[in-house]
Amino acid sequence: MNILLVSKQSGRSKCLELGGHAFIAVVVLTIALPVTGLYAGYRLGIEHGTSEVLAQGLEQEMAEQRAEVAEATRTAEENLNALTLRLGQMQAHVIRLDALGQRLTRIGGLDNGEFDFSTLPAQGGPESSELNQPALAVPDFMNQLDELSQQLESRDRQLSVLESLLMNRNLQAQVHPRGKPIKGGWLSSHFGWRNDPFTGKKDYHKGIDFAGKEGSDVMAVGSGVVTWAGDRYGYGNLVEVTHGNGYVTRYGHCNEVTVEVGDTVKKGQLIATMGSTGRSTGPHVHFEVILDGKTVNPSKYLKVAG
Repeated sequence: MNILLVSKQSGRSKCLELGGHAFIAVVVLTIALPVTGLYAGYRLGIEHGTSEVLAQGLEQEMAEQRAEVAEATRTAEENLNALTLRLGQMQAHVIRLDALGQRLTRIGGLDNGEFDFSTLPAQGGPESSELNQPALAVPDFMNQLDELSQQLESRDRQLSVLESLLMNRNLQAQVHPRGKPIKGGWLSSHFGWRNDPFTGKKDYHKGIDFAGKEGSDVMAVGSGVVTWAGDRYGYGNLVEVTHGNGYVTRYGHCNEVTVEVGDTVKKGQLIATMGSTGRSTGPHVHFEVILDGKTVNPSKYLKVAG
């Protein structure tokens, strides 16, 4: 193959003769270089586009993961706040139960050492052979927490009812007439029929007489309200205490009355001093017990001999 080369400056021409292999090489170079350039550009374009797509995908995935982490954090904080609130409620219940338990221990006269609510209950037992038990899952833990909270609320109500019953029983014990109205002295006259000390005739004695030293203490045999405090025919200076549940007690022939009508008195409280006022032969206290408007034998309410 001959190639004619023409110079632009001199206008002369030269003839270049190429063999078969040289011609093929020239053709290949002439065609291959543009094609190679086009292919390289194509590949670069694809790779650049793929990188952008990959980058966008990674950014989207990271954004989704950040959102999931934020949601998980928010949920964990809400659960923690709920657990903290529940824990505070349960602690309040436990404090109330401890207070109720200590109060019931005092009301019931129980041994503080045996029922010490400031320490943990005594527990124990051999170690279980099943040591590799799985930990509680969150739903199971929440269920157990709810059950424990319900048990605490139930025990709180039960102990409150028990406290009311014990306090009512204790109140009943305080207002129920029991014991002697004096610390010393002796029984000088029984309840019922006797010979009148002034006339010698048969007479029904509505109370029990306790003789003693003039001016000695006369005490209420039960808690109540004073409904009479002063002179009364036949009784001399009289103190009358109403205890409720139909019970009334009377303390007659007193020397000095130390309470007034309307006063609230406690069991064992001083209400008068022993004297011989009214229809009396000497220092003593005439003690009566009235139940539902009728006088009854005080002996069953007293620990007396003879």
